[in-house]
Amino acid sequence: MRDAVNIKVAGFGGQGVMMFGQILAYSATKDNINGLWFPSYGPETRGGTANCSVIVSEKQINSPVFKNANHLVIFNSPSLDKFRNNVAPEGLILYNSSLISCEVTEEDRLCVGVPINDIALELGNAKVANMVMMGAYLQLTKLFSDETIHAIIKKILGERKADLLDVNFKALEAGKDFIKKQGIVYA
Repeated sequence: MRDAVNIKVAGFGGQGVMMFGQILAYSATKDNINGLWFPSYGPETRGGTANCSVIVSEKQINSPVFKNANHLVIFNSPSLDKFRNNVAPEGLILYNSSLISCEVTEEDRLCVGVPINDIALELGNAKVANMVMMGAYLQLTKLFSDETIHAIIKKILGERKADLLDVNFKALEAGKDFIKKQGIVYA
């Protein structure tokens, strides 16, 4: 891992953007490295814009603010328009090709589209699209192990939503499988 990995996650409220960021930050602390999650909401909770910044670092994190992300995870077109110019060279742009119909290309950055909504619907639960994206992200970056991610998801869902663990874990695998089938390598 580099000294720090700056990750920006953005989409509409209700797409699981904040949960995605929390999982990454909590996974860092579970693995005994530094993790910071900084949310930013639009005026509405559901349907409004939402984004979060996540920093994962082996060194101390002094500020939750960064100019350029190493990784940009995008769930919708307005978020892509807003943040695409703030990705470091050799960075990653991972986007939801179910809602972003144009092919995203950027010079000196890897751009990968994943039809997360379509894959989630195939699994029978549209709400796990963020976990499909998480699986794709982890397959590309190798940032955390399955064991770590599964433990954090179990903790976040808790006993009250334990019945959703299976479909969330299937969604993670579906995202990973999509990237494997494409033959895309980043990390």
